[in-house]
Amino acid sequence: MIFYFSGTGNSRWVAKQLAEAFSEELVPVADACVSGRMFSIGPDEKVGFVFPVYSWGPPSVVLKLLASVAFSRVPSYLYFVCTCGDDTGKTAEIFCKAVRRRGWECRAGFSVFMPNTYVCLPAFDIDWSDVAEAKCSQAVDRMAEIIPLIQRRVRRMDCFAGKFPAIKSYVIRPLFNRFWASPKRFHAEDACISCGKCVQVCLLHNIRLLDGKPVWGENCTMCLACYHHCPKHAVAYGKYTRGKGQYTFREDR
Repeated sequence: MIFYFSGTGNSRWVAKQLAEAFSEELVPVADACVSGRMFSIGPDEKVGFVFPVYSWGPPSVVLKLLASVAFSRVPSYLYFVCTCGDDTGKTAEIFCKAVRRRGWECRAGFSVFMPNTYVCLPAFDIDWSDVAEAKCSQAVDRMAEIIPLIQRRVRRMDCFAGKFPAIKSYVIRPLFNRFWASPKRFHAEDACISCGKCVQVCLLHNIRLLDGKPVWGENCTMCLACYHHCPKHAVAYGKYTRGKGQYTFREDR
């Protein structure tokens, strides 16, 4: 069983590679959070979590699921694979602590470099196309390394933490989440054609159309699916996304 969260498709691609290799069920994290379902797992069944790194930590919705998900038995082999544009900080440590609070153990964790998608701060933008293509190509090789390790149920933490990981995850991340990770700056510009694509792709069902224009609620994890999937590039985050690019993973690579 593999739980995954993905706004632009990077982590979904990783999750699909694992599901195909192991012939396992894929479960969207956002759906699992609200389903109230008891997940039945076998005595030897692996349980995986796949998600992007947001501000050097797991997305809030992933941590919410870890705190509430119900399994029929204690997972015998629980692991995660996170995608990141650059580095992960203390993501592995934060994830493992959340798992231990449930009385479980995270046996393995891996990071996979994928194209950058964050555009909501000055100087942050998507990667140039050649950089994005190189990352996607390298991700194929990285997954070829990771899949056999998970299949053999190794105990390993192999995440690229980068420089000053504790400062990034335990100082900058809480400040960012408190003062910046807010949906209040989202709005639709004049190019909006009221197509409703942003409503359809919002994983947390946080967007609705009001008089033909999208309105954002408070239940947002800043996945930016609404921004990157907009066919008219009409979704904006304050003035910070002006002139920035859009990115979604292409399955035909």
